[in-house]
Amino acid sequence: MKTFKILFSLVLLSTMAFAQQNGMPVNIISYNIRYNNPDDGINAWPNREQDVKALVKFHDADILCVQEALPEQFDALLKKTNFDVVGVGREDGKRKGEFSAVYFDKDRFVKKDGGTFWLSETPDVPSKGWDAALNRVCSWVRLYDRLNKKEFLVFNAHYDHRGVKARIESAKLIKQKIQQIAPTLPVVFTGDLNVTPETEAISTIKSFLSDAKEISQEPAYGPTGTFNDFNFNSDLKDKIDYIFVNKGFKVQKFAVLSDSKDKRYFSDHLPVFARLWF
Repeated sequence: MKTFKILFSLVLLSTMAFAQQNGMPVNIISYNIRYNNPDDGINAWPNREQDVKALVKFHDADILCVQEALPEQFDALLKKTNFDVVGVGREDGKRKGEFSAVYFDKDRFVKKDGGTFWLSETPDVPSKGWDAALNRVCSWVRLYDRLNKKEFLVFNAHYDHRGVKARIESAKLIKQKIQQIAPTLPVVFTGDLNVTPETEAISTIKSFLSDAKEISQEPAYGPTGTFNDFNFNSDLKDKIDYIFVNKGFKVQKFAVLSDSKDKRYFSDHLPVFARLWF
């Protein structure tokens, strides 16, 4: 017990010193919440909604990036929270179809700019790209952090689940867009990218951003994989959900959150979490 107390005190002192030097942290979660599909039975959205919201609140998310949110889910994640949000439905650029939305604490952050582009050859209009099965989008927001007096950008995307070329080209497009929109500011890029780390679609992103898991100052926490398919006994080997940062951020902690209740996960993906410092 004495050894534990000493170690805890050292960790606490280290964290406090880090905070004094670097300002206040930004907690970010990226979460594919699974679209509202009545055929999911016990795992349908109405049976999971409060658990998803509780998870986000418990882990003190300053920023929440979600994938697969249908309009009713998009609205539900705003209700009775302190979030504002950026995002549009991928089918019409308004309310139709899934959102890849970015929620942020409206008391702490001020929205300076934001938008959505489609992962296609025609990114400015609702469209399906290359060999993709569905329309896919990347939503982004430029924020001013009142606590740290810093500006930064968050990009959030969901790559296609079938199109191999679409995933490769989506990564190239996102690299181009981030470098155009945010050439100098700190950047976070999150998403369900539907590819594992050894693929070309990931190496393109890692050519200019770092995987938060790989540069975390503390050892990564939780399982390796992020896709569970609503199977509580999943081996959780496949990592397809990510948080990336540029050199404007340091990563103190990274985790794949395996929160559950009654032997059920709250989505068919596990959320990924990072604590960032400017």
